[in-house]
Amino acid sequence: MTDHGIEFPAFRLHVVPAVLALASPSWQRDVWLRPEEFEDLDYVVTVLFDDFCNADDPAPWLGKSLRTEEEVALMKELSKVYSTVQEEVGRGAPDEVYLDASAWSNVITVAGRLAHVMVTNDLQAAALLHEQVNLPHRQRPAEGASPAG
Repeated sequence: MTDHGIEFPAFRLHVVPAVLALASPSWQRDVWLRPEEFEDLDYVVTVLFDDFCNADDPAPWLGKSLRTEEEVALMKELSKVYSTVQEEVGRGAPDEVYLDASAWSNVITVAGRLAHVMVTNDLQAAALLHEQVNLPHRQRPAEGASPAG
């Protein structure tokens, strides 16, 4: 799949952790349900639907905060399964009600697949960048040989 790069890397630094949070039931219960914590479901939804992506219509974010068509498709799928839960429990429901919803496991599953794809794509992009930076375009002289000058 073609990696379209990231025009806004700072946006991606918000999107990936938000997806990881949706993929982690233990994180959700340990962090979101504690009022003293900054992050909750509303924060994650704001990141993914308003500020750094539009999960309802992620295609325009390809090459901006999403790298591949697969990420776009999975983000769209995440939006659909989240919307199903939201319709079930109501927009203003507390986080705990969302987490206890019968369809919440679908959100976790899709977010897990998306998180895996995003992290893998980022690691591949980092590896490619490392290769480009460290190409043997400047051969080191063999030990004991004098450098060509």
